[in-house]
This record gives sequence, structure tokens and C-alpha cells, in this order.
Amino acid sequence: MDSDLHARDVMTTDVETARPDDEVGDVLERLAKAEFNGFPIVDGEAVVGIVTQGDLVRLFRKKDRLVWIPIGVPPFSETLPYAVDFSLDEFDLGIDFVKNARKDVSEIMTRDVVTVEIDTPIEEVLAILAGEDRDINRVPVLDDGRLVGIITREDLLRALRTELLP
Repeated sequence: MDSDLHARDVMTTDVETARPDDEVGDVLERLAKAEFNGFPIVDGEAVVGIVTQGDLVRLFRKKDRLVWIPIGVPPFSETLPYAVDFSLDEFDLGIDFVKNARKDVSEIMTRDVVTVEIDTPIEEVLAILAGEDRDINRVPVLDDGRLVGIITREDLLRALRTELLP
């Protein structure tokens, strides 16, 4: 496939972000309400990391089991659908949950973020999002080091469908 499409043509420009000093609990609550499952972490205009629901769920894993992650019962109000098998004798879990929820997101974010430039050909974006060496679902788009958009697998599929099936 040789297309004239570039990152700028398929990216979403309204990008929700988080800051490195945002608390894990706050980011988790925002993700629970979002229609996507990850945030680029920005310091000023520079992308310094990325955090996904998977990162947050792994933070609350206890002995290879997941537990309900409540959001909003002080300080959380909703529940994410990651749940399973929690025995009441694990009383330290509540303490661990509060401790982890108050951590800065910079402690758990992925720092080695794969990004593309605004003029990156769509074939390169496809290679990143479909690559097997890393499980990447979204790629931030930069213009001279400044975050200007994001491309998800869904964005890419939509663009390819339009390009291949006009």
C-alpha cells in the first residue's frame, strides 16, 4: 500500500492528557469516564510518558488476582469492571489501595513512549500500531516536540477503510 496519508490526516487533535504529578486515583477516575483507555503524560507541551488502564490495573494486582477498583467511595464513586476473587482476609489490600491511589502517575507511567511526527506516512504509523514487538494501541503525534494529536488503532482502521473502500 502506498498512500498519500500522513499522521496529520488521521490523528485526533482533541487529546486528553495527564500531568506527571497527577495522582493515580484521579487518573483512574478520569479513565473510567473516558471513551478511551490511556492518556499521554505531558510536562508543559512535551510528552514524557503514557499511562493506560492496563498500567493502573497492574498496580492493584494482588497475588496474581485482580480486585474491584472502586472509584468515588471516598475518595471514589464508581467501579471499574476489573474484578475478581478477593478474599476478606487480605486486609492490607485497603491500605495498599489508598497508598497506590495517592501515588503520582509518574511512578507507573511508561516513559519509553513511541511517538510519530505530524508528517509521518501512514504506513509507518501502521507498522507501529500493528507491530508485534510492543503492544501499542495509541501513538502520540508531535510537531517539533509539541503534542498536537494522537492516533489510536481505531483512528487508523477508520482511515484505512476510507482509503481502501471509497
